[in-house]
Parts: sequence; structure tokens; C-alpha cells
Amino acid sequence: MSHPKLVTKEYKLPFIFITSLFFLWGLAHGMLDTLDKHFQQILHLHKWQSSFIQFALYGAYFSMAIPAGMFMKRYGYKKGIVLGLFIFASGALLIAATAGFESFWIFLTCLFLLGCGLATLETAANPYTTKLGPRETAERRINLSQSFNGLAWVLGPLIALYIYNSNSEVEGEKFYSTILPMLAIGLLVLTVAFVFMRLKLPEISEEDEVHAHGFVETSAEDKPTFHIPLKKQSHFVLGVIAQFSYVAAQTGIFSYLINFVTDAGQHPRFDVKLAPYFLSIGFALFMFGRISGSYLMSLVKPTKLLAICAVLAAILLPVVSMKLGWFSLISLYTVFFVMSIMFPTLFALAIKDLGPQTKKASSFLVMAVVGGALFPPLMGLIADNYGMSIGFLAPIPFFTFIAYYAIRGHRVG
Repeated sequence: MSHPKLVTKEYKLPFIFITSLFFLWGLAHGMLDTLDKHFQQILHLHKWQSSFIQFALYGAYFSMAIPAGMFMKRYGYKKGIVLGLFIFASGALLIAATAGFESFWIFLTCLFLLGCGLATLETAANPYTTKLGPRETAERRINLSQSFNGLAWVLGPLIALYIYNSNSEVEGEKFYSTILPMLAIGLLVLTVAFVFMRLKLPEISEEDEVHAHGFVETSAEDKPTFHIPLKKQSHFVLGVIAQFSYVAAQTGIFSYLINFVTDAGQHPRFDVKLAPYFLSIGFALFMFGRISGSYLMSLVKPTKLLAICAVLAAILLPVVSMKLGWFSLISLYTVFFVMSIMFPTLFALAIKDLGPQTKKASSFLVMAVVGGALFPPLMGLIADNYGMSIGFLAPIPFFTFIAYYAIRGHRVG
């Protein structure tokens, strides 16, 4: 019995180039997730205040997802990708250009623009990846692409080491350490945008999307499910809620790991200048989880694996909060590992069998990333008042809902 191919022959080159985009936005996220503690130090901010970095970045996803989806519906995926790359580069270059103002709010405004570029890229690349091969391997394919996103997340904190080690308390120089990294990222992304302008990528038509997702008959009207409005498709609606829950939990955990290993009262406690290394270790486990998860999905149903991972995360977070020293830190790192497959798997499950409604559905799923904007300030407020360890209890309800979606809520029809 032959197994469906991961990527069909005609789509191998497009798959490679699209996967490179996952690396680019992972690099940005990996670096930005280290900056909460940096701004807490140089600007004397509370945790909930520094989390406005995530609010600006993920708030951009909420604002840009629908316009990006509309743009791609009219002009196609390739032009959407090029647009996203140019907006991404503009945001990074503006952060570098405005560093001399030393304004946290100007930084956040430029970061919002950068986030609009990332949102456009994700609105295009996530669904595009699921179409570059047989529908039976869609979850595996997007997990493989997201593995390169994980690799970039490992490298991002190492770039942030330059920012931490170049930290200056001198007025007029506090933001200077952000110039070189942002300038380099901006120029790199700009170069990639020009490359994509010259690439020949196959456009996925509505007919292709229907074929890729297949026909799922409804018991009531014997019509394909993609004729049913999105708001009446429970697997999609619950998928949006599950994606909101996941990104909320993930962003909170990523954003405050550095606080967890450097704050007073934590054991073990480490020097803040070493903190990006610890986040990089977490992201390395995250990447390994994506790679191994893509393989495991050839042996175990993706929904079953998703349910197991969500339950494990909900069980491990109380251990993190118990201040059990290295055992709590290892438990937190294990949460990084089990979270790894959640975003791409939820995305693939939520858009399943939606045919020509896929682009619109993808926009809503990218909008669900707003969970990463709304939850970190709440988690930071809990940590400011009750301690960072207690703050790590807050994501548990989100993982509980993801487990429900994996067990029952993902079913189509």
C-alpha cells in the first residue's frame, strides 16, 4: 500500500521558496520575544507594560488579516507575498531609522507596521503550503514548513544577545542596540521581496482549492460543505477559537520565560545577559517538536497527537508554578516541545474542506492571532501582583479547550 507523497513533483520548488518565508517571520518573532525583559530594564517598565510589544505585533495580525485576504482574493497569493515582504521590510527599517528618538511608542508603531507585513505573509503562506500536495498530507506539510519557522526562532534570541550585551543606560543611546539587527533584517527581507517578484509560482485557483480539499457531503442537503457559510461550519468556528487560545498561551509562555529564569525569588536564577540563550534552548525544543511531530503524524492521527500534547501542556504548567527548581524549568521546556505542533495542525484542521472559502477562512484564522496581543498583558499583570510562577497557571484553560477541539470539535459536518 503506497502512502500519499508529502509534496508532488510539480510543487517541490514552490514549496521550498514558500518554506523560506516561514524562516523569515520566525526570525523576527524569535528576536522580538526576548525584548520584554530588555525594555523592563532600560525603561523601568512593569511586565504588563513591556507586553505591549506583543500587543502591537499581534494586534497588527488582527488588523491586517482581512485586508490581506481581500488583496489575495483579487490579486493572488504571489502578489500577496510580495506585498507582505515589502511591509515587513519597511517596519524593520523604520525601527532602525527612529531608534534615536528613544520612544517606546514610536518603536511600537513601527513594530505594528512590521506585524502587518508578517500577517500578510502568514495569510498567504499557511494555506498555500497546504495546497502544494495531496490533501491527506496537508497537516504534515505545514508542520514541516513550520519547522523552519522553529529554526529561525532558535536563531532570533541569539541575534537579540547583541541587543542585550550592547545595553546602554546613557540617555540618547538606549535604543541604539536595535539599529544593526533591524537594519540587517530589513535589507534581507527587501532582497527576498525582489527575488519573489521574479519567481514563477503557480497560482492556486478556486477550482484547485476545491480539488485539494475534496467534497464532503452533508447529511441534510447532500451538498459539498464549502457551500455552507463559514459561520455555520462548526469545525471552522471552533478552530478559530482554538487558534486564538493557542496563540494566547504560546505568546504568554514565550514572552515570560526570560522573566522566569531571571527574576528575584526564582530558582535556579540566571544573569539577564544570558537570558536569550535560555529562550533559544526553548525554541530549539520547539523546532525539534515540529520536526518530530511532522514524522509522528505519518504514524498517528494528527488530531490524536494534538489532543495528547494539549493535555500534557495543561498538566505541566502547575508543575512550573510550584517552584521546584530545575524540575519546574524542565517542565516549562517540555511545554515548549508539546506546543510545537499546535498552530499548524489547528490551522490545517480549521480550513479542511472549505474549498473556495479557504482564503477568507485563512484571514479569520490569522486574525485569531490577536490572542497573542490580549493575553500577555493579563499574564503580566498576574505576574506583577502574585509572582511569575503563578502567572504560568493562566494559560491552562486555553490548552483545555484545544484538547476538546482535537477530540471532538474538529469534526467536519
